[in-house]
Order: sequence, then structure tokens, then C-alpha cells
Amino acid sequence: MSRIPALDPTSASATGKAKDLLAAVAAKFGATPNLFKVAAQSPAALEALIALNGALGAGVLPGKTRESLAIAVAEVNGCDYCLSAHSLIGKGAGLSDADITLARSGRAADSKVEAALAFARAVIAQRGKVSDADLAAARTAGLDDGALVEVVAQVAMNIFTNYLNSVADTEIDFPVVRSGAPRAA
Repeated sequence: MSRIPALDPTSASATGKAKDLLAAVAAKFGATPNLFKVAAQSPAALEALIALNGALGAGVLPGKTRESLAIAVAEVNGCDYCLSAHSLIGKGAGLSDADITLARSGRAADSKVEAALAFARAVIAQRGKVSDADLAAARTAGLDDGALVEVVAQVAMNIFTNYLNSVADTEIDFPVVRSGAPRAA
């Protein structure tokens, strides 16, 4: 059971902004994932999550790259909820099972995506204090400054959701994928 309860959008406790935001999530996704229901305990946090997700969705990074980043960050942070969610969402964005397996290891078949994943993992490991060599490697692979900023934003958004799900012990409402689980190379 979740340590921070998911707000049921049909309950009497879902009112005002929280209810409106959850209705918007349901309209966009066709369902309301538990992550959003937990975040709805703070309408401000839910609104920020929705806004950042929407803004980055209109950015320069393709959907497959964003989902690969989400998978890589979830694996690093041991967030089974996000790993489960983004493994399914990633398939919808065009990732193959092999792509998902590679992303979990911070790798990709495409060199530009792999550079984005390596940069993201460096951002996490070094708490943003990446080296000049990290930046140079990403740039050499074709990531411009706008893409680098978006990678950092994706990392920050995914760390927020990873940490929220870990704190809340959010009930996984996707096919379950466990971090650190054995996987094919």
C-alpha cells in the first residue's frame, strides 16, 4: 500500500485544481496513472509535472530518446514504478525490447542517443558537475547546447518522479519491471 495515498479523482476528496488536473491527465492518456494521483496530493507539484512533461514533449529530443532517458534514470535510481511505466510507454514510442534493455544499461544502438544517455548518467553520478570531457563527448556525438539542456531537464523531471514514487511507494499500475533484474546484454 502506498505510503502517500493516490488521490482517487472520483472521490469527494478530489476537488478544485487537483480534480481538474487529474481530469486533464485522464483525457490526455486515456487513464490516470497512480504517479499522477499521488502527485495530486499537491496540485502545485502535479501542475509542475504536467507542464514540464508537456514542454519537454515539444522540445528537440525525440520521443524515443526521452523514453530511453527515463528508462536509464529509473534504472540508476532503482525506481520500479518509472521503469515499468517507461518500458511500456517506450514501446509505444517505438522502442524495441532490445532498445529498452540497452537503455537500462545506459546504452543505445544509435550513437547520438547513447551519447545522451551517457551524458544523463554523468549528470546523475556527478550531481550536475559534469566534466569538460563529458560535454565534449556529447557535442562530438551531435548534441547541441539546446539538446544538452533538455537532457538535464529530462534527468531532473525523472529524478523527481523516481524519488516521489520511492517516497510514496506508489503502487505500480503497469506491467511490472524490476530495476537491477537480470536482463539480456
